[in-house]
Amino acid sequence: MSTTHAHAKSAAASEPADACGACHGPSCAAPVPPGAAAPAGWARFRVPTMDCASEESEIRRAVEHIADIRAMSFQLGQRTLAIDAPLASVEQAVAAIRKAGFDPQPVSEKGAGSTGEARTESEDHEHGAGSEGAWRLGGALLLALGAEVLGFFAPDTQVWKAAGLAVAAAAIWLAGFDVYKKGLTALRHGRLNINALMTVAVTGAFVIGQWPEAAMVMALYAIAEAIEARAVDRARNAIKGLLAMAPEEASVRQADGSWATVPVASVALGAVARVRPGERVPMDGVVSAGSSSINQAPVTGESIPVDKAVGDPVFAGTINETGTFEFEVNALASNSTLARIIHAVEEAQGTRAPTQGFVDRFAAVYTPAVFVIALAVALLGPWLLGWTWMQAVYKALVLLVIACPCALVISTPVTIVSGLAAAARRGILIKGGIYLEESRKLKAIALDKTGTITEGKPKLVAWEVLGPGTDAAVAEHIAAALAGHSDHPVSRAIAAGLRPNGVEAKDFKAIAGRGVQADIGGTVYVLGNHRLIEERGQCSPALEATLRTHEEAGRTVSVLASDAGPVALFAVADTIKPSSRDAVASLKALGITPVMLTGDNQATATAIAHEAGIDVARGNLLPEDKLEAIKGLQAEHGPTAMTGDGINDAPALAQADIGVAMGAAGTDTAMEAADVVVMNDDLRRIAETVRLSRSTHAVLWQNITLALGIKAVFLVLAVFGNASMWMAVFADMGASLLVVVNGLRLLKKGEGK
Repeated sequence: MSTTHAHAKSAAASEPADACGACHGPSCAAPVPPGAAAPAGWARFRVPTMDCASEESEIRRAVEHIADIRAMSFQLGQRTLAIDAPLASVEQAVAAIRKAGFDPQPVSEKGAGSTGEARTESEDHEHGAGSEGAWRLGGALLLALGAEVLGFFAPDTQVWKAAGLAVAAAAIWLAGFDVYKKGLTALRHGRLNINALMTVAVTGAFVIGQWPEAAMVMALYAIAEAIEARAVDRARNAIKGLLAMAPEEASVRQADGSWATVPVASVALGAVARVRPGERVPMDGVVSAGSSSINQAPVTGESIPVDKAVGDPVFAGTINETGTFEFEVNALASNSTLARIIHAVEEAQGTRAPTQGFVDRFAAVYTPAVFVIALAVALLGPWLLGWTWMQAVYKALVLLVIACPCALVISTPVTIVSGLAAAARRGILIKGGIYLEESRKLKAIALDKTGTITEGKPKLVAWEVLGPGTDAAVAEHIAAALAGHSDHPVSRAIAAGLRPNGVEAKDFKAIAGRGVQADIGGTVYVLGNHRLIEERGQCSPALEATLRTHEEAGRTVSVLASDAGPVALFAVADTIKPSSRDAVASLKALGITPVMLTGDNQATATAIAHEAGIDVARGNLLPEDKLEAIKGLQAEHGPTAMTGDGINDAPALAQADIGVAMGAAGTDTAMEAADVVVMNDDLRRIAETVRLSRSTHAVLWQNITLALGIKAVFLVLAVFGNASMWMAVFADMGASLLVVVNGLRLLKKGEGK
């Protein structure tokens, strides 16, 4: 898939401006990579209270009148905002955002760790601020309880009433200062959001003399919001908590040959680092000395440690199990595979899934509708139902609290983020909520052969002597000597599959497009393909039939021959991965039709497809042919995915509804190009992605049903029953926590490796 296509799909994932109901001014730009320095002209800020789509919408509306803002990028997971605009416009935007009730703080790049994460100057004190917030909410709850006690038991005198009112006001001030500030700002600008709802409800209750309930509602609401924020942060940080494990220091060889422990941020490309057993690999690189077994689960999701020797890649954050080894650093700490995974997932968290777009549009209509209904209850209740004016106003206020759309708004992002994190824990990198949701719709999947279904490395799978009286050991030694002198992939596979020996080959030469030739023990031997043997006039009908049998099985055959005739044949094939048959069976069980598309000849394609359990295989395809094949599958079946390496199959990946890159750990191009990246070579991960997509969709609609169902029941109770403001806040808080917990269940799907 081309980079242009990747950006186009990223824009699609963010949805058009009107779809999210917020982007009427600055455009939804492709996100700035979290932790990366903003490009020239971009200014980055951290907004501590911006943690869901409603806050993003408010900020967009706050700056929509400012000219020269070219684009804005939101990372809700990190609570960061990037603005592409001239300095003067950035300053106006910051002022407008502060006026809207937020506190944007300039991001400082100092202190960035191995993942390149940027920090604000005040962020180091966040834990302390969190503790202060907990004490403040605890104090507000105690004061609210005190107001309730005074309301029930204190004498009915002006002094005690004033004391109770003061205690309630203090509770509301402690718990609801931020809510009030945002709510009043929203009301001033004619916006009816969650904070506006709570501000009106609590103020109204206080005014009509229900000040103990007003205090308790605000305290409970603030506590519920804090609990929700922590739960949402758990989902958003799940992937970072799992992956951000690269050490901050590395043992690096110095110019004089000694070893020194230095910060990874200061390690240059080409440096040689050392890792002992039990340590984590600090940076990406290639093994230059030693060998070991490495647990790569944090990057690829593989459960079994992988053996590493000289020339093999290693990734930051993986765990060295056995031996000490040295490796040459080939990526800076901020650009490691681990860091890019974190960045990609966080960018995905910033995109809007289709269901989230629907919920945002629904909430934009729902909240004003609730205000209208509450106003109607307050004004018409006394006339139509015989209530007192005080009863009508109270019921209207209860209705406002119950109808607060927190649970509905929060139900989708926490579910999507949990699904993305669960996938990443399994070594599946999904580039946006849209791809997580849309994967469930797949009806067909086109599979490239080499490296996807097969190992991608030819192996010697069979060999036999030809004719009676031929010594098998002698034939093996001669073939090994010939193959060992060639760098052709087929010859290398033959040499690797035969026992090494001391046979000497003289006067070696390659026969272009045919094979190799050498003098061994005074006899000239050739090791060549079918065409060479035919040209030598040595292809008898019996040998022809044997060769045809191997070729129909998808094998490449080389024949060892001398002037006296053929001596032995050696069959090489790109064998299928052990997991491919299970993977294909899983896709079929999900109702998805697998089709093989390959540039190999049709006989090889058919043989490999049959072995993997695929019914349809198309060979001899050029890249443009694969593109047409994808269009045909889309017309015949519907939504279609394409798997490939992200480079050679670019046209087909671009055409497919979802592009999947296989085995992309450490591969920049594949990670950037595909919509879904399987970090190891396990084809079974695709079926897992579809199952996760279906589970995510189910949980999304469970949450929407829960949120609306609970509120519908309590709305009826509020109007026709005897619901109190206490019941209202517990209904709202209960619905919010239920949908959060239900969404977090998806994290469990990423725990098994």
